Amino acid sequence: MKKRISKADWLEAALEVLRDEGFEAIRVERLARRIGISKSGFYWHFQDRQDLLKQLLDYWSREYTDVVRGNPEVQKLPPADRLQRIMEMVLSHDLNELDLSIRAWALHDPSVARKYHQVVRGRLEFVSQAFRDLGFEGEELELRTRLLHGYVTWERFMYPPPTKRERRDQIPLLHSFLTRK
Repeated sequence: MKKRISKADWLEAALEVLRDEGFEAIRVERLARRIGISKSGFYWHFQDRQDLLKQLLDYWSREYTDVVRGNPEVQKLPPADRLQRIMEMVLSHDLNELDLSIRAWALHDPSVARKYHQVVRGRLEFVSQAFRDLGFEGEELELRTRLLHGYVTWERFMYPPPTKRERRDQIPLLHSFLTRK
């Protein structure tokens, strides 16, 4: 029986290569070997490597950002709870694990940069709206938004990795710090 490989399987394999080796290493042959299928299976899902890369960015946006922003359970929470839930989701599900790789790729490709900045703007607006709903405005709104986004996006790359318990304990502290008037 032939192994059935979905488009998501190809995209997940490409994300792993991106994270582990960088965007230059995303090659059809390499992905096929990683998945354990012939290269021809790729063309059931993608026109070519460029199509894969475009769809990869859309997949990253959907699976690592829209999963939070578009979540009706998160959207209906009161603003302070919404902010805490955003932090919990990003940190507990490692939704920030690809941000450095995508950012590095964006530095080399203007179309990737456009998509990356579009995603970041969407994230910032989502977080900003919660702070706005809490009554923050102006520079204070902007700073709180950037601090929360910066922490949940870049903490894993800038500091020695905390344990799961440390990370879990940090969320309420950060939340309290950022939402206190």
